[in-house]
Amino acid sequence: MNRRHCASAAITLVCALSVLITPVQALAAPTPPSAGAKAPKKTLEEVREEIDALYRKAGAATDAYNLAEERADKQSTEIVKLARAIVVGQAKITELKAQAGAQAREQYRTGGLPPGAQLMLSDDPQLFLDGVSRAREGQQAAQGVLGELTRTQQDLETYTKDASINWKKLEAGRVKQAKAKKRIDAQIAAAKKLESRLKKEERARLLKLEEEAAYQQQTAWLSSGALKDINREASAAGKRAVAFATAQIGKPYVWGAEGPGSYDCSGLTSQAWAAAGQPIPRTSQEQWRLLPRIAIKDMRPGDLIIYHSDASHVGMYVGDGAIVHAPRPGRNVTLAGAGSMQILGVVRPDK
Repeated sequence: MNRRHCASAAITLVCALSVLITPVQALAAPTPPSAGAKAPKKTLEEVREEIDALYRKAGAATDAYNLAEERADKQSTEIVKLARAIVVGQAKITELKAQAGAQAREQYRTGGLPPGAQLMLSDDPQLFLDGVSRAREGQQAAQGVLGELTRTQQDLETYTKDASINWKKLEAGRVKQAKAKKRIDAQIAAAKKLESRLKKEERARLLKLEEEAAYQQQTAWLSSGALKDINREASAAGKRAVAFATAQIGKPYVWGAEGPGSYDCSGLTSQAWAAAGQPIPRTSQEQWRLLPRIAIKDMRPGDLIIYHSDASHVGMYVGDGAIVHAPRPGRNVTLAGAGSMQILGVVRPDK
């Protein structure tokens, strides 16, 4: 009997013994599904919730990407400024060294005594006084050159050190950007894969389910009396921001985009306020962290509503319980109910 037959016989014997020694009650246990059995098909609502969760995760990763990009831009600008300062400093050091060298050569030619010191040795009283004055001026000039040379060298060392620190931060930021981009691509790809499996009529129904879920949340928010005291007029800058944002309605959501042809959620709000003459942070999380917070009852058009517990989405309040926002990949900039998503809080760019 060859090895294969021996192994087969051994396996058969082990299986037989297992059945004999297994307690009787164990025979009543349910048989696990075979490896080839298909998992129960998800309902369209479950698919909607899964897609929504994937896009929210992509939104959070987009914020991380945008923040890393914003910081990288600042660090690049700072590195350029420092590089220019280093060039200027190096040129200045060359000039000061030339001045110090000229003074040293002059001392050598005069036997180690500057012209002013030689005049001090004169028998003529006036020449002696002039010599004292010139000697002092010469000493002060020499000390001034050496002092300025020392300060310039110290500045140059500081510029070089700062440039090195900023370069390291820039490289670290690029690594973060790459990781965030990888997460974004993975989440969006997974969401698109789920949607691609749906038939045309199912995709239409999915959109309808999204609208119904948003409507239910908006209705509950309105029923709570949230809009009862909200009737404030927008500031002049707020009106300009709202006008810019609403003019983008219909343009597609693209993560990381800041216009003019497409936007992500915070790209839209930051560009709207930039157009109104009030620059604000680029990401929804930084907008939430850095901008003044106000109560919902004090909200006015132009204010930004931050959504979800991780501040991963933002829309601009336009009045009458509505916002303009860039929802997610596959959707366009649109108007929506201000309470159609979980509100974290409200911030005011021009407080």
